[in-house]
Amino acid sequence: MTEKVTLLVDSGAVYSVVPQGILERLGIKPVATEEFQLADGSRIARKKGIALFRYEKRTGGADVIFGEPGDGQLLGAFTLEALGLVLDPLRRELKQLPMVLACSTAVTSQWLSGRPALGSSVPAVT
Repeated sequence: MTEKVTLLVDSGAVYSVVPQGILERLGIKPVATEEFQLADGSRIARKKGIALFRYEKRTGGADVIFGEPGDGQLLGAFTLEALGLVLDPLRRELKQLPMVLACSTAVTSQWLSGRPALGSSVPAVT
């Protein structure tokens, strides 16, 4: 089941916020409760679940906040990254996020064996 929603892209928001009713209709269940500090310093708690997001031909899974009345409907940074997108703040456009792997197989193998690769600053795990 899918549902089309309009969200404001907010790269300063960590999580996406979708109205609770929509998430419940989609069968998304809360897995935790998070506490947030508002701009005025007050604190609120909201339920958090995990949702599958689609935008054009892209699909990605990310944490989602169950929005309550008065909450904005937001597309946050975690969801943007899950979709492989980044916001260009000057053009106000979504751009493809360059997908880069953190290190080569050789570096990973050496790190896992406890021997840092030459020139590597990755600590050994023992």
